[in-house]
Amino acid sequence: MVTHAMAVRTRAIRGATTVERDDPALIGEAVQELLATILVENAIALDAIVSAMFTATPDLRSVFPASGARQMGWTDIPMMCATEIDVEGAQPRCLRVMLHVERALDAPPVTHVYLREAVALRPDLCRSAGDTPLAAVGAAL
Repeated sequence: MVTHAMAVRTRAIRGATTVERDDPALIGEAVQELLATILVENAIALDAIVSAMFTATPDLRSVFPASGARQMGWTDIPMMCATEIDVEGAQPRCLRVMLHVERALDAPPVTHVYLREAVALRPDLCRSAGDTPLAAVGAAL
C-alpha cells in the first residue's frame, strides 16, 4: 500500500502584544491571548508547532513569556525566551513571539498578529486581529 504524505513547509509566524505593567499574571494573559489569536487566525493545530521564540523588552522581568504558553498546555513544544534589544524609543512593555509551524504547501499565506499597542509596530506586515471574533480566541485558550 502506497501512502502519500502531505507536502509541508516550515513557516515562521510573528506576533506581538503589550502589557500595562510588569506583572506575571498580565504577561501570562497577554501571551495566551496572542498565541490563541495566532492559532485561530492561521488555523494551526498544536501538533503543527515546531518551536516558539519569545522576546520581552528589558522592562519586563517578572516572568518568562513561555510560562504563559506552558499554562496553555504547550509542554512538548521547545520554547526559548530572550530580552529584546534596548533601543531608544522602542515600544515599551512589549512581548514578541516567532512561532515555527509546519504548513501545507498549498495553505494560505500566514497572518502575523499584533495586538494592543503592538499594532503600531508593523502595520505593513499584518492586520490587527481585531476582526477575529473574541469567542473564537477564547475557545482556543
